[in-house]
Amino acid sequence: MTHKFDRRQALAALGTVTLGSVLAACGGDGDTTTGTQVTTTDGATATVTPRTTTSGATADRFDAAASCAITPELTEGPYYFDVDAIRSDIREDRDGTLLRLAVRVRDAESCEPLRNAVVDVWHCDAGGSYSGFESASMGGGPTDEETYLRGAQVTNADGVVEFKTIYPGAYPGRTVHVHAKVHLDRRTVLTTQFFFDEAVTERVYAKSPYADDPARQSNVTDGIFDDRLILTLSEEDDGWLGLINLDVQRA
Repeated sequence: MTHKFDRRQALAALGTVTLGSVLAACGGDGDTTTGTQVTTTDGATATVTPRTTTSGATADRFDAAASCAITPELTEGPYYFDVDAIRSDIREDRDGTLLRLAVRVRDAESCEPLRNAVVDVWHCDAGGSYSGFESASMGGGPTDEETYLRGAQVTNADGVVEFKTIYPGAYPGRTVHVHAKVHLDRRTVLTTQFFFDEAVTERVYAKSPYADDPARQSNVTDGIFDDRLILTLSEEDDGWLGLINLDVQRA
């Protein structure tokens, strides 16, 4: 299910729906799976259905190897923008090995799952390009209207969000990674990155469309890599499942 709100291509009659609006809409204990009215930037209203639908079996996978420690902060990088896309399937037209990315957000002090947190993710495609910046130099502004491989979801009662995406490609000068932000109480409380096991990456990159990618950095040669942020990966029939806990500290 996709509810896409692109701030650069918004309908004039509706304005745009910001992440702040979604946080406000999801701030209570009510069920948002049936749709919630939010206010757009021009004062109109729109209906969003942001909360992840995740099976109990997925939540159980986290409990098998759970630990609780404050998740390291890592750089945002040059290619972030608020795409205003509240959706679980962020692939659009991008080809690549399927990655089902499941993230659990917890309070770092109590280890309790945090409901109604907004998790915002973005990463490059199989060829190493970021949507919005396909022709940009490092650190430049947006150069196109693409929004692939970007989106946000709201955590459910288990503190879990789930995205359907592809395994990221090789971005020059970096190891394979996914960017993420966690927003609580209308604030960003965590900006970080996720990493991948090298053996799994080698298997994925042996097949099209990754085979022609340029040389990449390994985890150990990447200047930002943190081994505490490696996804727990397991093979599925049509791709891979990646799990990670994000333990955040409230201000």
